[in-house]
Amino acid sequence: MQGDVHMDGKAASFILYSTSRDTPVMEEKIKPYTRKWEKSCMDTVHEVTLKSTRAVGNTSLICDVQHSVPAIVFTTGGYTGNLYHEFNDGLVPLYITSQHLKGEVVFIIVEFHNWWFMKYGDIVKQLSNYPVVDFENDDRIHCFPEVTVGLHIHDELAIDSSLMPQNQTIHDFRNVLDQAYKDDSLESAGLPFSGKPRMVIIVRYGSRIFQNLDQIVTLAEDEGFNVTLWKPDPTTELKKIYWTLNSSEVLMGVHGAAMTHFLFMRPGSVFVQVIPLGTKWAAETYYGDPAKKLGLQYLEYLIKPEESSLSDKYSKNDTVLTNPETIIKKGWWEMKEIYLEHQDVQPSLPRLRKTLHKAKTRAINFMKLRAG
Repeated sequence: MQGDVHMDGKAASFILYSTSRDTPVMEEKIKPYTRKWEKSCMDTVHEVTLKSTRAVGNTSLICDVQHSVPAIVFTTGGYTGNLYHEFNDGLVPLYITSQHLKGEVVFIIVEFHNWWFMKYGDIVKQLSNYPVVDFENDDRIHCFPEVTVGLHIHDELAIDSSLMPQNQTIHDFRNVLDQAYKDDSLESAGLPFSGKPRMVIIVRYGSRIFQNLDQIVTLAEDEGFNVTLWKPDPTTELKKIYWTLNSSEVLMGVHGAAMTHFLFMRPGSVFVQVIPLGTKWAAETYYGDPAKKLGLQYLEYLIKPEESSLSDKYSKNDTVLTNPETIIKKGWWEMKEIYLEHQDVQPSLPRLRKTLHKAKTRAINFMKLRAG
C-alpha cells in the first residue's frame, strides 16, 4: 500500500486514503504469515484487513503518530514457538523483505509476544532502527507513506540470490546474526580452545534421544574431540548459544528443530546430523541442504532398523522398519506419530566412529585454514 496509509489496530485494518477520484474503493483480507500453502496452520493466523478509499478533508489530522519511513507487517503467530519455524517462516523472510531498506523501516507485529521479542530483539534491531509496533494492543492511529503486509519466503532456511536486489545469500543473513551478537564481553562465553577440535552434541529430550549417549561421548573423546553436551533450554539467551556454537568446530545431533542452530556455526565448520528411520527426506531438505548452502561441511549418519528403538516394537519384517516410504505416503500425521514422536536411536559405535573420524579430519583442516 503506497500513499497515505493509516493503521487502526482496534479495527485490525490498514486504510489507504487517496485524493484521486479514480481510486477504487476496495477491501482485502490478508494473513501475514509465510506458510500460505498450509491450511491447518493458516487457519490459526489472525487476519488483517486492507482498505482503500477516497479521502475527505485533511486525513493527517487523524494521525496520532506520523511516520516518515515505510512499515512491514508480519505475525508471530502460526508455528512460532518452534525454533525451525521461527527462523524459516519468520526471521529469514523478514531479512529478505526488509534488508533493502537498511533499517529505515518500522516493523508492525500481529499477535505480538513479549517472549519472542526478548528472544529475537537483538536480530530485529539489526533490521530496523525504530521501535516495533504491537498491532493489536496499540490504540494509536499510525500513519505511513507505504506499508507492506506479509513477508517473502524463498526456500527452506535459504535465500535465492537471483531474487535479491544485490544477490544476497544466506551468508548475508548470517552476517546479521554476527552483528547482533558481536559483543567482545561475551567471547569468554564461547568454548575454550585446548588444541582439540571442539564438538557440541545437542541432547534431545522426549523423543529421538541418544540411548547410548555416554558411550558416544567416550567415543568422541577417544577420537580426539573436546566434547560439550548442550541441552536446548528456552530460557537460555540466544547470544550465549550463539557464542557456544560459533566457537566450536563440529555440531552433532539427532534430526529435529534444534538442528536449526547450524545457522550459528561458522561457514567451513562441520555439521553431523544423525537421521532416524523414516526421516531422511525431511532431515536433508530442512537442515542438510540448507547447511551446505551456508558452507558447512555436512555429514549424515543414517540410522539402520536395528539401531532404532522401533525395532523393539515391530518385527524385523514389518513395513515400519523395512519400507518407511510406505508409511510416509499415508500422510504427515502417520509419519509424525511413528518416526518423530516414538523413536529413539542407538548408533552403532563402530559405524559412528567412521563418521566421527571424517568429522575430525574436516574439523582439523578447518582449524588450519582459520589459523592461516
